[in-house]
Amino acid sequence: MLASNRRQFLAASSTLLAGACLPSSVLAAKESGYKLGIQLYSLRGYNVDEALKHAAELGFEQVEFYSGMLAIDSSADDIAAIRKKVSDLGMSISAHGVNRFSKDADANRKLFEFAKALGIPTITADPDPDSFDSLNQLVKEFDIRVAIHNHGPKHRYNKAVDVLTAVDQYDERIGACADLGHYIRSGQGAVEVIRLLKGRLYGIHLKDFAEMQDKTHGVILGEGHLDVEGVFRSLKAVGFPADGAVSLEYEENPKDPIDDIRKCVAVARKAMKAAAV
Repeated sequence: MLASNRRQFLAASSTLLAGACLPSSVLAAKESGYKLGIQLYSLRGYNVDEALKHAAELGFEQVEFYSGMLAIDSSADDIAAIRKKVSDLGMSISAHGVNRFSKDADANRKLFEFAKALGIPTITADPDPDSFDSLNQLVKEFDIRVAIHNHGPKHRYNKAVDVLTAVDQYDERIGACADLGHYIRSGQGAVEVIRLLKGRLYGIHLKDFAEMQDKTHGVILGEGHLDVEGVFRSLKAVGFPADGAVSLEYEENPKDPIDDIRKCVAVARKAMKAAAV
């Protein structure tokens, strides 16, 4: 074997061997281009240390915090400690929310300063309509996105078009975090929503509901109206950013959700792998 061919063979073999040694969760993330995370509200029945440990053991690569586990007025030391805990468990922080923005520009700035200290690219939010001029300046200054979260029927950002209308005249870093479960409650399918929000979509709350109606209940991914594989195929099709937050959110059984979340993870991993083909 020629020396150059031998080097190519050894390099290829090393790559294959390294891939064989990687956990399946990491391989799935590499194949799909996205990291599967969890909105920590799913683990609200635990304290933050327990929740982070469970998240790591369940195979998540990212966590999305909410104020119940990390307050936006946390000290610099507390933020640094949380970042270290997450990193030591082999995960990263994708986002924080859902946060309210108002016409109070100083309060809005403090939230962006918090996000910068936390090292996140996206703030998940429910902004008041009179906050957008302030947010337009802040996303440019900090280069941190604002992703509007929908809360289902009767909410001001009920349908995807409501988000698009709200952000149309503003910087492209003001966009959407699509809670796919709440969109089901609003009568919109996940694939439709993702395609409508193309170019403004920075977060996903991966959630399924039993019925396409206001009053319903959460179910394991794929057991309701969520086309899980279609979600990941659509994310690829619209160019969802690699640092976007793909957060499983499971709201049922808060005192003992681990087995249900594990089932959701298995469904999501299978869909991620299939969508990567």
